[in-house]
Amino acid sequence: MPSPRRNAEGRPLAACAPSSSGSPAHGGGGGRFEFQSLLSSRAPGTDPTCARLRASESPVHRRGSFPLAGAGCSPALPSPLPEEDRMDLNPSFLGIALRSLLAIDLWLSKKLGVCAGESSSWGSVRPLMKLLEISGHGIPWLLGTLYCLSRSDSWAGREVLMNLLFSLLLDLLLVALIKGLVRRRRPAHNQMDMFFTLSVDKYSFPSGHATRAALVSRFILNHLVLAIPLRVLVVLWAFILGLSRVMLGRHNVTDVAFGFFLGYMQYSIVDYCWLSPHNAPVLFVLWNQP
Repeated sequence: MPSPRRNAEGRPLAACAPSSSGSPAHGGGGGRFEFQSLLSSRAPGTDPTCARLRASESPVHRRGSFPLAGAGCSPALPSPLPEEDRMDLNPSFLGIALRSLLAIDLWLSKKLGVCAGESSSWGSVRPLMKLLEISGHGIPWLLGTLYCLSRSDSWAGREVLMNLLFSLLLDLLLVALIKGLVRRRRPAHNQMDMFFTLSVDKYSFPSGHATRAALVSRFILNHLVLAIPLRVLVVLWAFILGLSRVMLGRHNVTDVAFGFFLGYMQYSIVDYCWLSPHNAPVLFVLWNQP
């Protein structure tokens, strides 16, 4: 018994298209019947099952594969992942540079933290470093400036001390604001045994001692008449104070470096907003009262 004719998709012709008026028994009618059945099977809307099968097996939907005859409907392709969930295989040059700088900063800070504890390599020098830490603390500088301002009896001395007090208050405000915004933790090898701490002192960036050292040293060098050896001692005090912050394990190297830069720029702000009896007479009148 001869097998029934099948269309290009492996199905019987009667399954995908209705029978036409031609009969295969007549001469030449079989070819026309087969041609019309093939066209009707390819026409849209004739058979939804065949249409879905052809759509799923087209090379557009299945790249790198060929349509298989008689295969079932392929499963739906998975939806692509959102952009934020994809793995970034090509990080930017700036990201690589920042990560490298952070790794070098942490490594160098740990190497220089030779006074972080009594058991460290330079643990015997730790008391001297803590004494140097007090010399750069904000509370002694504020109290000393207020005392000198109350004892001063000249307008020139009051003007310099008033601006020094203004610069110290500005330094405390800016450092506390940046620490609260950045919130970088102190190094892991640090011991919280400082002279006096506030809530923001648990953060590391920037170093308040470094900003104060740069600010005060530049202020003194510009408004006090000192001999060359004393000017050198002021610069050495600022540099050693910043270095001691890393040696004690209080800060990382970048904290101190940015602190020096911030303190240097703070003096420029104070110099631009310099207080004098002409632009701030109320302040000087208050201090002039007996």
